Amino acid sequence: MIPFGQLTAFGLPFVQVAAFGLVIAMLALFMWGRLRYDLVAMLILLAAAILGVVNPKHAFVGFSNPVIIIIASVLIVSKAISKSGVLNGMMSALMSRVSSTSGQVGMLTAFVTFLSAFIKNVGTLGIFMPVAMETAKRSGRSPSIYLMPLAFGSLIGGTITKIGTSPNLLISEVRVQNGAAEPFALFDFLWVGLPLSIAAILFLMVGWRLVPQRVPAAKPGDSGGAHYTTELRVLAGSPLIGKQISEIETLADGDLVVTSIIRDNGHQYFPSRSWILYEGDIIAVRADPKAAATVVDKAKLQIVGVDELEAPEGGHPELEILEAVVTEDSPLVGNTPQAMRLRRRYDVNLLAISRAGHQIATRIGHHRFKPGDVIVFQGWSERLPAAMQELGCLPLADRGLSGLGRQRQGLLSLAVLGLSIVLISLKLVPVDVGFFGAAVLILLFKQLSLKEAYEAIEWPVIIMLGCLIPVGEGLKETGATDVVAQVLSTWATNMPGIYALGMMLVASMILTPFLHHAAAVLVLGPVAAVLATNLGYNIDPFLMAVALGCACDFLTPIGHQNNLLVMGPGGYRFFDYWRLGLPLSIIIAVGGTLLIAYVWPLQ
Repeated sequence: MIPFGQLTAFGLPFVQVAAFGLVIAMLALFMWGRLRYDLVAMLILLAAAILGVVNPKHAFVGFSNPVIIIIASVLIVSKAISKSGVLNGMMSALMSRVSSTSGQVGMLTAFVTFLSAFIKNVGTLGIFMPVAMETAKRSGRSPSIYLMPLAFGSLIGGTITKIGTSPNLLISEVRVQNGAAEPFALFDFLWVGLPLSIAAILFLMVGWRLVPQRVPAAKPGDSGGAHYTTELRVLAGSPLIGKQISEIETLADGDLVVTSIIRDNGHQYFPSRSWILYEGDIIAVRADPKAAATVVDKAKLQIVGVDELEAPEGGHPELEILEAVVTEDSPLVGNTPQAMRLRRRYDVNLLAISRAGHQIATRIGHHRFKPGDVIVFQGWSERLPAAMQELGCLPLADRGLSGLGRQRQGLLSLAVLGLSIVLISLKLVPVDVGFFGAAVLILLFKQLSLKEAYEAIEWPVIIMLGCLIPVGEGLKETGATDVVAQVLSTWATNMPGIYALGMMLVASMILTPFLHHAAAVLVLGPVAAVLATNLGYNIDPFLMAVALGCACDFLTPIGHQNNLLVMGPGGYRFFDYWRLGLPLSIIIAVGGTLLIAYVWPLQ
């Protein structure tokens, strides 16, 4: 730590100015998006320790915080349940009996919402996205109708329990840091989160009509209408040799657009429709997979990348094509297919790529992956699940691989989760011990291998939280939160208490899209506690408002990865989220303020 002593700036002690500077820098880096959130957190912690905002002796206490243990344990349990496929099978059977759109949206959203109270919300979304896509195909409706309500349901469902979302866990620690004898209990959030979740489900059952259906309605056997960029090679004997580019578009009945031609040792051209095609040309096209397949069959073309994969030994292996979406923590993010050497390292071929709202201008091999990209893989059926897991991709189709054995494993995992919840509810064990025990039992009963368990833990999130927890405590100890709270107090002095509470909730909802929801809690939580104290109110309702606001980002695809994951498959654009998200945010803001004030009295 550099000894800045009693230096002052802008009439404030230097350490407070440094604290505000770190918060501004953190916000700017998160909004810039060039550095991943865990690296941003590491930089902020390092700067905080150097500048004296965090005592260097306490710089790494965040990694021993019970929140870290709880999140890692819940991720392991959630992975075991999702891997089994037991919930997919149950849900698919129920959805086949519902025909109305509102009923289908309501049932899917309800299941995701209530499961997100106990299973990591990204996990529940991954479980039910294939079910939603299959429902859309079976019903002949656009997947856009189902996916955004599904993502929003997974977010609001996390507010029901302490473990449902990171903001609830973190605000419990902020409560202890501000003098409470103990953190919030597992079901302290229930009386606010459950009514709001029910209200959200009812709204989404009718509100789906506000969602633009940019992806055409699918039919059984169709790809769902998503338009991918793929590359087709002109083979010897193709009837397109010597013909104009317009001929290939005509073969697809207008459902295919040529974006570029690669020839002359890999040079990429952007031709007119009158260009002549030659043997060996690589044609980059934008089309839905069905149209591309039709052209390949009719014109004797080959999808670039469909090379021979080494067949696994024994059995009767089958090649399979699978659509998947790139998650935020995927090793693909920031890399290109060439750099990842997908065929050599993962035994898969990359056939096509799609990004919502963007036309891919580069060659597929040079495309740099981003979270939310939808990609088409080819691989051996028995190897694809492991490859998807290693690549951090969520499949968009239920591959029907669960089987009776895995479903029994899923029931055992559910039983372990249920036992831990009962023990915690009866206060026989603390929350961290209860879920740590559940994770250990999952491994003991071989529901997951050790390798799978370590892969299930979202290490970037763990690193980010471990770094930001001491930073949040440092903001409080330096008095920076007192300064902000004092300014807010002057505005809210003559304001009714419920308005001040609503202001805190809305401020949290506004800040979260620009700052990671966990970071927003650690910044705003201490401010809310001091504000409540200055106004003469209990701190609990204000802490609850911060947790709720930071958990509910429905306005953008960037505030939470669940919103981003459905962007590609749903064909959404950035401002599409406002159409459904704004009225839902108003419901949460108004209803949440009233419920918090009723359940957690201000005085």
